[in-house]
Amino acid sequence: MSDTIAAHIRQLYRCLGDRDGFDAHLDRAVTIWESDADRLLVGLAELDALRDGRQPATGEAPPRVAPEQLRVDDWGDTGLARYLLRASYPDRDRPDECFRVSDVLRRGAGGWVIVHHHAEATTHQG
Repeated sequence: MSDTIAAHIRQLYRCLGDRDGFDAHLDRAVTIWESDADRLLVGLAELDALRDGRQPATGEAPPRVAPEQLRVDDWGDTGLARYLLRASYPDRDRPDECFRVSDVLRRGAGGWVIVHHHAEATTHQG
């Protein structure tokens, strides 16, 4: 397993709430399949439009979000990460939300960036 890619994925989710920090892990032309998007998103501007259209949480503590069952492969300058992403709500009476995620990464001069992200909501709890 590529420790560098695994660290990149873990750091990505530590940046939730910091849009610039989160986006630093993404290629500017990233393509994205999200469960709440009705089409393939292309680029950060389309991702921002999806984000801005989501209902903001009001007065609630943010969930704890972490990848589980992380499997990573790399082939030179190309990498693939697959994992279950779990959002836990310890301060609320709310079940966890889980997503099956696949990320394709490319290594460039600045390190790894995600060039394709596919996340699908699932009832699978791991």
